[in-house]
Amino acid sequence: MSEHARDKHADIEALKVNKIPQPAKPARDEASRIFLPTFGPPMSSKSEVDVSEAYGGKGIKSQTPIDTLAVRDAIIEVLKTIFDPEIPVNIYELGLIYGVDVESDGEVQIQMTLTAPACPVAGMLVKEVADKSGTVEGVATSHVALVWDPPWTKERMSEDALLELGLL
Repeated sequence: MSEHARDKHADIEALKVNKIPQPAKPARDEASRIFLPTFGPPMSSKSEVDVSEAYGGKGIKSQTPIDTLAVRDAIIEVLKTIFDPEIPVNIYELGLIYGVDVESDGEVQIQMTLTAPACPVAGMLVKEVADKSGTVEGVATSHVALVWDPPWTKERMSEDALLELGLL
């Protein structure tokens, strides 16, 4: 068997079930970390990820007080660019954002929920909220916490969202 044929055969063998080598651990992205909640029995592996919170921003606090209301408004505008992939309405108008608290040093706390606990894009949405809110001018760090109390209902939706979905 030629060397090329051996290499090709080795590549095919490596792709077969139970023969795929374990990937190296990815480098940790300090700008955006995700922590996922556990449901059911305890996690058996540290490689599983929790979506209950995420962090964004550069981590550099402002030396002078920021205009917290202006930063909060800018964050809300950014949140209006994030859409639930299953519903053609942004997450802010859907009522998924429960709170945006901005401190004078640029620390931001965002509380959000999902339309359902088993949402398949939970991790993606929490991370996207952290990443995008962390890019707003004046934000040092954004901490996004996923909360379930109070549970989301369609009554939390804005009038615009209700109109868009034909519910009003």
